[in-house]
Amino acid sequence: MLARSAQGLYWMSRYLERASHLCRLLQLQTEALVDRPIREIHFGWSRIYGSVSRQPPVGDLDWIDSDDYTLADSYTLADDLTFERANPGSVWSCLALGRENARQMRQCISAEMWTHLNLTYLRVQKLEIQDIWRVSPESFYAETVEESETFAGVAAATMYRDEGWRFVQLGRAIERAQLTTLLLLSQIEAGERAEHHFDADWTSLLRLYHAFEAYSRRFSVEVDPGQVLDLLATDPRLPGSLCRSLDSAAAELAAIGAGPHPGASDATRRLAGRLAALVNYDWPDSEDREALLRQINRYCWDLHQLVTDTYFDYPVEDLSTL
Repeated sequence: MLARSAQGLYWMSRYLERASHLCRLLQLQTEALVDRPIREIHFGWSRIYGSVSRQPPVGDLDWIDSDDYTLADSYTLADDLTFERANPGSVWSCLALGRENARQMRQCISAEMWTHLNLTYLRVQKLEIQDIWRVSPESFYAETVEESETFAGVAAATMYRDEGWRFVQLGRAIERAQLTTLLLLSQIEAGERAEHHFDADWTSLLRLYHAFEAYSRRFSVEVDPGQVLDLLATDPRLPGSLCRSLDSAAAELAAIGAGPHPGASDATRRLAGRLAALVNYDWPDSEDREALLRQINRYCWDLHQLVTDTYFDYPVEDLSTL
């Protein structure tokens, strides 16, 4: 398919996955504001901002033991991550960018996909933080996550299984792998700053990935940070696990084929396979999980760049020499 079409579908999928991921984090965070300790709320904001590599608008997230301060601060932080137009990684910006890519590629997606995505965007377009905060902010995030998951279901049910579908799935898999890696790194770093392990911090991470029941069946009700990392990184039966995302990226690249330049696409597929092997084979024997996650994160960025160079921005041969 045309490189422009493939690129549009790839980025549409990435932006929508990013918006959904951030909404799940913010849903958990706003639910915690009701009755959780201030320390846990502070940890949640530190984890979120660390995972998106963004400086909070309030400056450093210093822990001040005050309920009033925490709630006021949370209002500002939620606004920055949800509706701030100048933040390219906010929920509003990601939905707008995802919709714009879909609009330009309407000939490549089903009418049902466009209708659902457009309705989601129109619902959020004119909202501000005060519109959701005075009622139930967690309900807004839950509804947006539900609409994102419905969009994925509509795409699976209606989209033609050509290369366009492959690039949609590839974008989602790479984005999910990067988001998971960055969140796990942020979780580790925030825990090290806290200098003490709290079960609630790791339980919330399991809840984010719908993995608490799976963890309880595989291990026990006692939460161990190392076992949580093992589950979220290496369990292929967990929909949001790191290994599942990387295996999916490798499978989609194999299905897409050689592309305009076979040598470049071979390198792309080799890197995808190496990434999957790091989690499936190197992880169990690794003594430094944080270092391995950083390596996986670097390779994910390299994979994205190779995909871009191989399928979207590849050099065009000079036809005058033919």
